[in-house]
Amino acid sequence: MITLYGIKNCDTVKKATKWLAENDIAHQLYDFKKQPLTAELLSQFVSQSNWSLLLNKRSTTFRNLPDEIKNNLTDEVMFTAVLAQPTLLKRPLLPLNGELNLGFKIDQYQSLFDKNK
Repeated sequence: MITLYGIKNCDTVKKATKWLAENDIAHQLYDFKKQPLTAELLSQFVSQSNWSLLLNKRSTTFRNLPDEIKNNLTDEVMFTAVLAQPTLLKRPLLPLNGELNLGFKIDQYQSLFDKNK
């Protein structure tokens, strides 16, 4: 069973979980609103990607960050900010075959799961 990381009420996460269900792919949602984002889990995400891809700069959460954080996006600052506010991450996050897939596009998921059949 795969684990999809995100927030249940996020429209993109809803589309991804719907697609997975319609394609009979066993999955569970790790909802950051109900389960905390741990330092270990965030470290795993960062090791499989980088901040420029992981960070959702279009989000309201990012836009509402203080300027001292937005103007100082070091690894340490971002790690602390994302642990405090997981909605700063792009969603959904799908770790699969050692890679971290960000967001949801039907073609992307079709390709990912065709490879795994």
